[in-house]
Amino acid sequence: MALRRSLAVSLALLAFANAQDGGPPSGDNTGRHTYSCDASKCKLPDCACASTSPPGGLSPQDTPMFILFTADDAVQPYTLNSVNQFLAQRKNPNGCPVKMTFFTSLSYTNYANVTDWYVAGNEIADHTMTHVNLPNADEINGNLMALNSLAGIPLSEIRGFRAPFLNFSADTLQIVKDSQFLYDSSTSASVPVTDPNTDAYWPYTLDNGLANSCDNEGIEGTVCDGKPVLPGLWEIPMYSIFDERGVAGVHLMDPWLDIPPSGGTTFNDSATLSWMQSTFTAHYNGNRQPFGLYTHPIHVAPNVPGVVTPNSTIAMINQFLDWAQTQQNVWIITNYQLLQWVRNPVPISQLNDFAPFKCPTPQVTAKICNGMPENEAGLTQNCYFSDFPFQTCYGCPTDAPTPANPLPAQASPSDGSALRHRLPANCSTPFWDPIAGSCLCTSTDCAFTDSSKPIGPNGANLTGGGTGQPSSTPTPSYIPFNGNDAISLSPSSVFTGVALLSGFAAGITMLL
Repeated sequence: MALRRSLAVSLALLAFANAQDGGPPSGDNTGRHTYSCDASKCKLPDCACASTSPPGGLSPQDTPMFILFTADDAVQPYTLNSVNQFLAQRKNPNGCPVKMTFFTSLSYTNYANVTDWYVAGNEIADHTMTHVNLPNADEINGNLMALNSLAGIPLSEIRGFRAPFLNFSADTLQIVKDSQFLYDSSTSASVPVTDPNTDAYWPYTLDNGLANSCDNEGIEGTVCDGKPVLPGLWEIPMYSIFDERGVAGVHLMDPWLDIPPSGGTTFNDSATLSWMQSTFTAHYNGNRQPFGLYTHPIHVAPNVPGVVTPNSTIAMINQFLDWAQTQQNVWIITNYQLLQWVRNPVPISQLNDFAPFKCPTPQVTAKICNGMPENEAGLTQNCYFSDFPFQTCYGCPTDAPTPANPLPAQASPSDGSALRHRLPANCSTPFWDPIAGSCLCTSTDCAFTDSSKPIGPNGANLTGGGTGQPSSTPTPSYIPFNGNDAISLSPSSVFTGVALLSGFAAGITMLL
């Protein structure tokens, strides 16, 4: 953790993207590459060979079926509202609200929303500062610093990385390893699980090199065949969806934007639903490799000014999730929750006592700026930058963060108030008061309430609840975000949801 410690010292001292990131994935179904791993030496919890079989020697029947819902790019009211319309009303078999992983970039992100999303129990991961191709260390580590200083995410809690456009190199993975990330999720599994040559591996460590994305353009020869050797760094492949053509009909990010093989000039929601259901069923009836929904949420965001809401596609995605949750033993979890289970794989019958899947909620009623909307109303600061204004609990910087200067000095508030105190290493985000500079609780027994419930003896009746219909009642753990409502400022403020969106729209044009 030396680098993370050095980042922490620096912090203390300095007090949407393309709909098909990286394009269709390419896999190794040619037999040209080799992968070798001695399972007798590479053992859990810190080493795992690439394998299509469930970890820990579990049978598929004893293995939960996991859905990974991830989002890439900016965290802001419109993108969070997009995610919420699919997940807010859903629960896992133990009664806990489902959670997801957001791979976050700096551009057009509202840091107060990042704090709220993290405190609500979701995972925040690194997607570089400015969404560049083949990012360098400044892009990756600068985002770590910005997420920590402006969103109050502990450095130790930012565990995952995904390369913009899914375009990475061996050097990228080396930076990820050197920066003390737990995992990368930039590779793809692009051969169906029903194919003998499938590359749909459960998460594995890079002690013996990569086993996915071997033929990606520009990195041939630098990965796979035993390269790169990065002990302890996990790879979570992105699991592709397949249409009726099988390996020739592969879809990855935002599959609902793809034109079906039957032809036409636009997407077909019925066709996409069929692909998703057939791929999920193949995973479910096979070795239970996770199923992924990888999204750029702005593409299906409701109520974006000047944009027609894609109601049919939204309904289709909810229809799929409704259908999936009627199957037994289906859990919607974060990437980190998946790794916690893979490193300690317990059978379905023991999930009732599996701590990472429980849902502790911090019990904080003090009116502090801590990522809990009911507490922080009126306490966030508005940072007026022309390209992407944002809010934060932790003090506006004098300049917009950049890879060259990710930690600008804090600006003196215009109202004459004191500078904000950024999150220290010994306090949890919901218990930190950045205005007073005090921690409400520093012990290991801070007040949390676990609202999970028993899931039945021996794994009986493990069916997730909830539907995707608008009439469903959102669970209390989620606060719906909705454009201007999520940025509730005084009438005199020029910092509005529309201002944020206009900058974001410009970013979409630039990234496309």
